[in-house]
Amino acid sequence: MSKVTKVKPDLIVNKPSLKNQGKRKINRIIERLDFKINPKLVLPEYKKYSAYVRTYGCQANIVDSEIINKILVHLGFKLTDDIDQANLVILNTCAIRENAEKKVYGEIGLLANNKNHIQPFVLGISGCMPQQENTVEKLLKNNYVNFAFGTHNIDELPQILFDVFHLNKKVISIHHERKHHFHQMPRLINQKHKAFVSIMDGCNHFCTYCIVPFTRGQQISRDKDDIISEIKDLINDGVKEITLIGQNVNDYGIDFVNVKYRFSDLLNDVAKLPIKRIRFSTSNPWNFDYKTIDVISQNVNIMPSIHLPIQSGDNEILKQMKRFMKIDDYINLVKYMRKQIKQLAITTDLIVGFPNESEKAFKNTLKLYKKIQYDNAYTFIFSPREGTPAAIMEDSVSNETKNKRLNILNKYVKRYAKKNNKKYHNKIVEVLVDGYSKTDKNMLTGYSPQLKVVNFKGKANPGDLVMVKIKSVNRFSLIGEQIS
Repeated sequence: MSKVTKVKPDLIVNKPSLKNQGKRKINRIIERLDFKINPKLVLPEYKKYSAYVRTYGCQANIVDSEIINKILVHLGFKLTDDIDQANLVILNTCAIRENAEKKVYGEIGLLANNKNHIQPFVLGISGCMPQQENTVEKLLKNNYVNFAFGTHNIDELPQILFDVFHLNKKVISIHHERKHHFHQMPRLINQKHKAFVSIMDGCNHFCTYCIVPFTRGQQISRDKDDIISEIKDLINDGVKEITLIGQNVNDYGIDFVNVKYRFSDLLNDVAKLPIKRIRFSTSNPWNFDYKTIDVISQNVNIMPSIHLPIQSGDNEILKQMKRFMKIDDYINLVKYMRKQIKQLAITTDLIVGFPNESEKAFKNTLKLYKKIQYDNAYTFIFSPREGTPAAIMEDSVSNETKNKRLNILNKYVKRYAKKNNKKYHNKIVEVLVDGYSKTDKNMLTGYSPQLKVVNFKGKANPGDLVMVKIKSVNRFSLIGEQIS
């Protein structure tokens, strides 16, 4: 392949449509296939090239990047951790907030201005950003982006790379819905002892602020047998902790035709497998049923940690967000969880500065936080996403007020995180070891059952389960010593 610096958009396969992506066909039948790579698409020169994949955003994107990496290895690419030594760079993007997109455009700019980059050099954009029409228009005008594909057609990557490397084309290939679904895509797991397992993709709820139903598409639940088979393979490979992931795991199975099998059933079946630790994410509170809570309480290998995003503590704001939950119902749900599940840790997501959020509405969020006393929270200023209803709502809240409210809320987050962590002082906790701490090479690090970061002194390998006595606590971590 010739040296690639600037490219022309001479091949456009598909462009996204937010309007079409917003449509849902009830019980649309999706063909389920086995994934295979056409040997004719494997070019000999790939063996001379290195590839680098950078992941932005959620756990679903991590899984997608693992699939991309496996495809690249199968094609012959060598994976590298050094972006400057990569012939192929793929930025697997997130579109949930404007700040995430700014990071991607910043990275594209840095790569475009790097005059010393290894040649040939090819840049691709994948993930949620290309599913947006405004992003595609920008990519078409960008002379340094060679290809883009979306969340629905990772399987086309071998063909796309063939067109780019062999035919010297620019490829923009985005679908607004899946044409088929695969039983199991090959993945290159990042960690040997922990893995995410996707149980579904897409979302049908359309919260007014959220772009995910557009970028990820219609909800599709994976077959139970495919999920169980994948987990068994992971266990055989030495994985000790799996996290079941979906945009809303509580919706698992509602799209099955003539089959009554829901998330609580799946969770119970997974718990019967010889896996040490089970987690799941994310759960929307409005359909978190009590049966699921009971399943968690009855199985010691399901970890006592639940992420339960509420987004706001005000009923009127929740109504505007199209979040189907009343605050009193949410509080009662949390009460039942804490009654049934021992030593439970609860975290949440919160948005401040939603259009026309009043001072009273914001104080209701603080009131809820004080009531629940979360272990942690992911807090954000409202970020309008083009194509969502909230993006065109009139907004009377100034940026200054939004930033002030975020700072106040974060003080609550820090206060109650520290308060909850103090409960573990002088206690012994089980830790699944990840390796050495990035900030202190003399300390090992891992996670407790409650998903608390634990830094400790001791001797252990990644994947070991060890007991640690907690000597001190910080806001967002525990510090201790290994005792066994």
